[in-house]
Amino acid sequence: MKTFTVLILVTLCYAAYNLLVKVSTSHIASSDTPPILATISLQVTALLVSLSYLAFLGRQSVSIALPTRAWLWGAGAGLCIGIAEVLYFYLFRGFGNERQISASTAIPFVVGGTIVIAVTLSWILFRETLTRGQWAGVGFSLLGMILLAVNSSH
Repeated sequence: MKTFTVLILVTLCYAAYNLLVKVSTSHIASSDTPPILATISLQVTALLVSLSYLAFLGRQSVSIALPTRAWLWGAGAGLCIGIAEVLYFYLFRGFGNERQISASTAIPFVVGGTIVIAVTLSWILFRETLTRGQWAGVGFSLLGMILLAVNSSH
């Protein structure tokens, strides 16, 4: 039950993250102000949360040593999320002459794409087995992304 509770909390936090990025971008007054400043605000806050949790763990006498490979894979994940965060702020604001994308299109597209890519690569790289129902879920996610992309261009 604890795992499911944590799963729901993570989902709620990611949903809030997506919506708050959109809200933050809408408060950037000038088109000359780069959204990277909002991205840095997000990353500094995330770092403070992580450091606070690390301090908490230090009080619990938990080992915080990691093997080099864990650090490197973690750094790779950080690189990916850092790039995604920077681009996310620009996505909601618009690029050059292109209009900004709506949250109701961008967020489900990103989340759906994450589902399709993560499940497929987990199946290929980690040899995870998937049921027909899980593959159907991937198919529905892909269909939803296609519908969002087609309908957002009108």
